[in-house]
Amino acid sequence: MNKVIIVRYSEIHLKGKNRGYFEDLLKNNIKDAIAEYGAVVEKIPGRYLITNVTDSTCKRILNKLAKIAGIFSYSVATEVDSTYEQIKEESLYQMAEKQGTFKVEVNRGDKKFKLTSMELAREIGGDILDINKNLKVDVQNPEIKLCIDLRESQKTYIFSEVLYGMGGMPVGSSGKGLLLLSGGIDSPVAGYMMAKRGVKLYALHFHSFPYTSELAREKVEELARKLTEYNGGNLTVYMVNMAKYQEAIHSYCNENYTITLLRRGMLRIAERLAKEKQIDMLITGENLGQVASQTIESIKTIENVIEDTPILRPLIAYDKSDIISVAQKIDTFTESIKPFEDCCTVFLPDSPVTKPKTYVAEAEEEKFDFNGLLDDAYREMEIVKF
Repeated sequence: MNKVIIVRYSEIHLKGKNRGYFEDLLKNNIKDAIAEYGAVVEKIPGRYLITNVTDSTCKRILNKLAKIAGIFSYSVATEVDSTYEQIKEESLYQMAEKQGTFKVEVNRGDKKFKLTSMELAREIGGDILDINKNLKVDVQNPEIKLCIDLRESQKTYIFSEVLYGMGGMPVGSSGKGLLLLSGGIDSPVAGYMMAKRGVKLYALHFHSFPYTSELAREKVEELARKLTEYNGGNLTVYMVNMAKYQEAIHSYCNENYTITLLRRGMLRIAERLAKEKQIDMLITGENLGQVASQTIESIKTIENVIEDTPILRPLIAYDKSDIISVAQKIDTFTESIKPFEDCCTVFLPDSPVTKPKTYVAEAEEEKFDFNGLLDDAYREMEIVKF
């Protein structure tokens, strides 16, 4: 008898003729995530089987599976030969100390097995009741579900717990995305949501050193480390210093347009980087109406600088409480709320414009050499790999 982990995928089952591509991609993502533990991943009909699992590696493998996009659920199971005697022995062992109501559920993939699914469930259920008087059958709403999965390989997998994963699609199946990663709550959540939809993430962070501190940078680096776990185990972060650009805005422009002009500059750099690195889309944590730069008028004026790169805003209609809930789930919330300033707080005006006009923003940009300053910032960009 061997300990194994059964992994079930999420939306891949909806795919047609190219389903095999998605299955292979998810299999490779799982292999890469757990490679250090010596486990083996194989594809079986409708799911994956992880073997060579030990007591010491099992929990760590499960922690990895929880952060792999495309996985619907997974279970630690015991593998036995598909004989009634071995199935009965393992079923009795797993249910010997249980209490409450239960149901035996059989998936009979091996149609050569002598009993039907209903017959096997009834027989094993009766055997369990004979040895454990603390259990009662409830086929409608059981507290415990003993699952018996007979496969075509003449192996049977027996388990009583199902754990749930991220869902979604395998990372890498939906192109590449450049996440504008700040130190706040929203952008890490936006990155997680897009990774869940199969996007391979890269990140771009804007800072204003020396106006922003090393602690602010360390905060962003920690958020990046947390995102790597949902991004196939790695994340490249591009760091751009916007201090000189902001100084020029502060010196020459209408202060109410400070944030609008800053964010227009950010998007120009983001699109330039995306095109250079052949990244398909930009991703932001914008949430409609949350701050002055996220009104519909601001969004329109700021994104006006983009030529042809799509901007995806997965959180655009979320309530803040919904965003916080996801941030807590992915363990970025505590880091995000640390009180270290980002570049958007530097030279922050008392009354930022909430309904900026594109023609006004363009006129303000004529007051200084914005292209030259952006070129300088781009050339001095730092690359950090996690």
